[in-house]
Amino acid sequence: MQDQKTYLMLFKAKRDDFVKTMTAEEKALMEEHAAHCRGLAARDRIVLMGVCPDGAYGVMVFRADSDEEARRFFDEDPAVKAGVVHPELHPFVTVFPFQHQE
Repeated sequence: MQDQKTYLMLFKAKRDDFVKTMTAEEKALMEEHAAHCRGLAARDRIVLMGVCPDGAYGVMVFRADSDEEARRFFDEDPAVKAGVVHPELHPFVTVFPFQHQE
């Protein structure tokens, strides 16, 4: 198996108040998006994933075997295909891992 590469996905909602004003159809698409992401998690590919509470961005750092695999996962996302989010995909390099210490 080849070394995996790391990627950053940014999802920008199609409108600033998206989180507060999602239609039933948009909510269903976001559920499909979440299921799509769970598929990547089930393959142990997600490094981190989260969303800004104000809805500004969704962020995912994940691993893929190739640029093509990363693009395919990205292009097959239901929210991307439906135009509910404006996506960006970038190669990503971890400079150093951060461990919270109490």
